[in-house]
Amino acid sequence: GFVEDVRELLAELGFRTLDEAIGHAELLDTERAVEHWKADGLDLSPIFHVPAATRYGAARRRSRGQDHGLRHALDRTLVQLAEAALNDGTPVRLELPVRNVNRTVGTLLGAEVTRRHGGGGLPEDTIRIRLTGSAGQSLGAFLPRGVTLELVGDANDYVGKGLSGGRIVVRPHEQAPFVAEEQVIAGNVIGYGATGGEVFLRGQVGERFCVRNSGMVAVAEGVGDHAFEYMTGGRAVVLGPTGRNVAAGMSGGIGYVLGLDPAQVNTGTVNLRRLDPEDLSWLRDIVRRHHRLTGSTIAASLLGDWPRRSGSFTKVIPRDYQRVLDAMRVARTSGRDVDKAVMEATRG
Repeated sequence: GFVEDVRELLAELGFRTLDEAIGHAELLDTERAVEHWKADGLDLSPIFHVPAATRYGAARRRSRGQDHGLRHALDRTLVQLAEAALNDGTPVRLELPVRNVNRTVGTLLGAEVTRRHGGGGLPEDTIRIRLTGSAGQSLGAFLPRGVTLELVGDANDYVGKGLSGGRIVVRPHEQAPFVAEEQVIAGNVIGYGATGGEVFLRGQVGERFCVRNSGMVAVAEGVGDHAFEYMTGGRAVVLGPTGRNVAAGMSGGIGYVLGLDPAQVNTGTVNLRRLDPEDLSWLRDIVRRHHRLTGSTIAASLLGDWPRRSGSFTKVIPRDYQRVLDAMRVARTSGRDVDKAVMEATRG
């Protein structure tokens, strides 16, 4: 097994334990590392430098455990308060303050939901949590179906990272003295790698909005650079300005942007299109939900003059993805095998 292999390798090197081997960088072979022409001339000696033993006897390996503070995480409280929902699905409503030292709020709770109820989670809105304040990084990371986090305040980076079916709503306080759509409500990299769920953000957010999104629906009222980067699925809606390099490396999913400047788009893989009736119907429903959940004034303005204002949206869709959707539509209409049509469209 693995342990036996390690013992044999250590014996070949003349050591009895791993502790004895630590620090013997002279036994590492650097020749193969610089064989390739790209690595020719590299000086690896700084990497393999072994510092002299200090007078304080500092260890060269992990000598004590690290306390990550998980015992004091806000989620410990959330799990306790949501016990009824976790046990038998009884709906639970919670209200708590949150501070920026509270990171990954909802993640341990979500793990408990998945542990007890499986990957499908719970029925929608079984656990509803209203937080007030400034949330730390990774709010709602990996949140499963059945958990809704509503934050009245603002959030840092990575909101909805790996979102897996849950819902996250971030909005300012009703008495906030600023115009919500002109202010930043959350940070960078919203919805990184999300596979499902929803995020509604009343305000602008930072860079890399929906990067690697593969199944989430997200709404924001303005985004920084590199929005929709490497998206493979899901849908993203921007009800405001964008930064540069929109849709870089985007291979799936759809983006809808209000008042999009085409010069800001990386058109290497995507096309810009007008919305068809199906798009408009879906988008109107999402804007309504955004208004209902966040009280967005920009959503209210759009809905109040939808026939005219909806014409200001642009659809951002990858060319290959559009080809697949077209093939599926034609196959269903003609009664052909959909999978075969997709394979033909993708040359699979």
